[in-house]
Amino acid sequence: MTYVITEPCIGTKDRSCVEVCPVDCIHPKADEDQGEIHLYINPEECIDCGACESVCPVTAIFAEGDVPDQYKKYIEEGADHYKLSKDEFQAKHGHV
Repeated sequence: MTYVITEPCIGTKDRSCVEVCPVDCIHPKADEDQGEIHLYINPEECIDCGACESVCPVTAIFAEGDVPDQYKKYIEEGADHYKLSKDEFQAKHGHV
């Protein structure tokens, strides 16, 4: 199980979640940003602590099993962000 960042983060990228993550699995940080439209949680590193969910000002973060139906695509997109190259990701999802 992991947490997933969904559509409400688009255009917001508040990064409160980055600050509270005890395992540093949420990216991009401000100094890593390459134009990503929102933040992503690395599903291989997430320890399912939930610290990020409670600080999100736009309610964009959900436990994988609780992601609302309209945001389910963000489960795969989040995983792809970490396993695909930037070009492969852009080709599949249509954005950086």
